[in-house]
Amino acid sequence: MIRRIFLILFKLIALFVVLSLLLTVVYRFVPVPVTATMLMDENGITKDWEPLEEIDPNLVRAVIGAEDSKFCSHDGFDTEAIASAMARNAQGGRIRGGSTISQQTAKNVFLWQGGGYFRKGLEAWFTFLIEQIWGKRRIMEVYLNVAETGIGTYGAEAGAQRYFQHSADTLSRSEAARMAAALPLPKERSVVNPGGWLRRHGNTISARINVVANEGLDACVYR
Repeated sequence: MIRRIFLILFKLIALFVVLSLLLTVVYRFVPVPVTATMLMDENGITKDWEPLEEIDPNLVRAVIGAEDSKFCSHDGFDTEAIASAMARNAQGGRIRGGSTISQQTAKNVFLWQGGGYFRKGLEAWFTFLIEQIWGKRRIMEVYLNVAETGIGTYGAEAGAQRYFQHSADTLSRSEAARMAAALPLPKERSVVNPGGWLRRHGNTISARINVVANEGLDACVYR
């Protein structure tokens, strides 16, 4: 009986590994059609997939500067950021994460929102896969096309059209910075008329865009 249970578990795990590998390979070349987050969004879905060359580099540099300055140098996991987040969380208060852009992309594409060790374990597996199979440029391209950029709005192009009435290929530094500042909480943070802390945060990100470009922190995307 125990042997049979282990055999079933082995087959299930093997099937999961094969299917996850296959799906990751497919999405290396094919636009992600829809995600679980989109399907569960009560506000509907507005999206428009654009290749990375049709997205202004200002937005790429803004999200690197705002969310993951080590994007080009880590292997999908920023151990220092994770350790720092764990230390802050141990002190109580609002739970903070140490997720990289790669981890966020893995979660957005293959999984669901929310926490839990099981989902985190799956996230780590898919993060490893996309780092190995997609590479940094594709990870950034997918991230900027599936990330929630507003209520019922997904991707850089749909976000740019919603907030600025023009394509994502002509985003100014200020526009890119405001979009990046809102990404962690797109349903709550204003992009068009941010105020107070959010405006200052956007201004800081705008200044970081030049830093990212000058220091080559986006080299893995634009090599």
